[in-house]
This record gives sequence, structure tokens and C-alpha cells, in this order.
Amino acid sequence: MSSATQSSWEPVRKVRTYEQVMAQIEQRIVDGRLAPGDRLPSEREFAQLLGVSRPSLREALRVLEALGIVDVRPGRGPDGGCVFLGHPGTGFSTLLKMQLTLGHFNGADVLRTRLVLEEWALLEAARHATPADHRALRAILDEMDSPHLTAGDFNALDTEFHVRIAESAGNALAAHMMGSLRTAIQRQMVEVYDRRDDWRDTSRLVRREHRAILQAIESRDGARAVELLRGHINDFYELDERTG
Repeated sequence: MSSATQSSWEPVRKVRTYEQVMAQIEQRIVDGRLAPGDRLPSEREFAQLLGVSRPSLREALRVLEALGIVDVRPGRGPDGGCVFLGHPGTGFSTLLKMQLTLGHFNGADVLRTRLVLEEWALLEAARHATPADHRALRAILDEMDSPHLTAGDFNALDTEFHVRIAESAGNALAAHMMGSLRTAIQRQMVEVYDRRDDWRDTSRLVRREHRAILQAIESRDGARAVELLRGHINDFYELDERTG
């Protein structure tokens, strides 16, 4: 048997119907034939156009909805149907959260990725953040000073602070990636707080470090902000190692 006969063929993969539907929709998005705000035909009409069953079509649309690509609205008329979204949904953070929980990525990879994103965001924020950005960041830190917060509330504001820094850098994709990453690890971070005898002691250190980071951003000192961030993250994880 010739080498061409042995190596030129690949096993045929059975493609499920809903995957074929998704592939057609994806191709139209890539080609620019579908854009945010566009509406797909009604379920009955669309199924007929594609030559597939309505359950297969529904399965494809459910997957796209879970990914945050479309919004499937009940009913008919101008407010019903399947509409392509113009803003990112929660699909990426949900997928990342499940993959982290299942151990698809190790903790060191997560920490390094977080550092790369946040260091870049701080450098850019120090250059480009406006006075309005500074006020928004200060308002988040003021909220974190409340004595009535739970550990979960505090962590949510912590996440909001870091994501807002990325937003002030002017890169929407980086901000979304950072928000997704921090959402994905939020449960683990809350558990770190809950394991400590008094998480409020840690929160005081975190708040102090946040204030210093913001001051460096306001002073346009990106290098100092990055230095403070590294200490901030190292302090958090070193504390967890000593108390875990």
C-alpha cells in the first residue's frame, strides 16, 4: 500500500445537525452578513430554510444564547424572536469558571495570566485614565470602607475596582477578559476570606493597598502602580498559604 494511500485520509466525523446550523450562522457573522441587532427569521421559517427540525434549530439557538451571541426573546412581533447582541455576555466567564473548577488550568497559570492583564491595565490607566475615571475608582474604594459588607460583597467590589482600572485603560476586550477571569476565580477568593478568623483584618490591608495603587494611577506613575500591584497580589496569596 502506498504512503499516499496510508496518510492522505482522515476519519469522517459525524456532525450533529445543530452544529451544522451553528456553523452556518458563524460563517455569516464572519462574512459580515449578520451583525449586532440583526434578527433571525421565525423558528418555523428558519427551520424550513435550513431543512432541519425545529428541535435541532432550538438546540443551536440555546447554545448561542448560552455563549452570549444571541438573545432569544419569547413571542412574535418586533420584540420577539432571536436577536444578535451588540455587547459581550457572560458566556466566556461561565465557560472559564467551569474549566477552572474542573482543573483544566492550574493555579499558577491563572495567577500569571491575571498579573499580565492587570499590569498592562495599570500601565495604560496611568497614561490614559481621566479625572472621571479617578472619581469612579475612588467611589468604589469608598464603598469598600463600609463596615456592613460581607466577604462576598467585599470581593465583588474588589473585582469591580480592578475591572474599572482596565476600562479606564480604554481597551474593552481586556476589561472583559479581566472581568471574566476574576468572576471565574471569585468563589475561590471568597473561600480564602472565609477561611480566616477575621477576614476584615485582611480587608484593611487590601483597602490600604488599593488606595496606594489609585494614587499611583492619579500621579501617572505606571511603574509604581505595577510594583504595588505585585505586592498586593503576593500579600494576598502569601497570607492564604500561612492560614490555609
